[in-house]
Amino acid sequence: MPELPRAYLFGGPHPWSQDDWTSSDDRVRGGSSYSTLVRSPTGQTAAFQGNLDIETLGGAGFASQRTTGERCWDLSAYDGLELNIDEADSKLYTITLKNEILPKRPDGREQSSVSWEIDFRTPETGKVVVKWAGFKATYRGREMKNPPCLDLTNIKRMSIMMRSFFGTQHGDFSLRLVSIAAFRGNESKALDNKGGPVVTACEEVAGEPESQDNLGTSCCVIL
Repeated sequence: MPELPRAYLFGGPHPWSQDDWTSSDDRVRGGSSYSTLVRSPTGQTAAFQGNLDIETLGGAGFASQRTTGERCWDLSAYDGLELNIDEADSKLYTITLKNEILPKRPDGREQSSVSWEIDFRTPETGKVVVKWAGFKATYRGREMKNPPCLDLTNIKRMSIMMRSFFGTQHGDFSLRLVSIAAFRGNESKALDNKGGPVVTACEEVAGEPESQDNLGTSCCVIL
């Protein structure tokens, strides 16, 4: 039986559930930002929305929704992630993946662990395609000089984040998603030559890049 070119993680043929997501905002550090994930009545879409405050923490700030529990996704057969966007505000967002979730600290807060991140700017509607090579390893928000490899056989958590990028964006935000899926095949051609995100608005197909020689320079992966 041929393998499917797409594995839906959220949405698509499966209704969205708010129980799959929980907030992780800068309030844990004394900030005032907040976020929610609001499911549509039919479950066909879900809106990541809220307010990014940069005054309380002096120019910094973040608001995010992360998956609940501890997942165990094996995405090694796929080339990257595809976000199908119903409506958005053209702001800059971040997707984060984790291989490890450490036990909570005595005060109930989570311990820091390595994250793999990629930033993308949303179209008003359409798709955003990101390849694993575009993800960068960070620790406590800083890019790592000698990063470990992203283990695609063992993805424990996913997050969607809105952050200030040193005060360049703030205020209300909204990103309404139809689906998040792992993709393989033709979509992998719609990438820039550094593995960065490619936006295709209104279901248009992005053209092939001039060169893909630099794919993989940002992140190594374990297949």
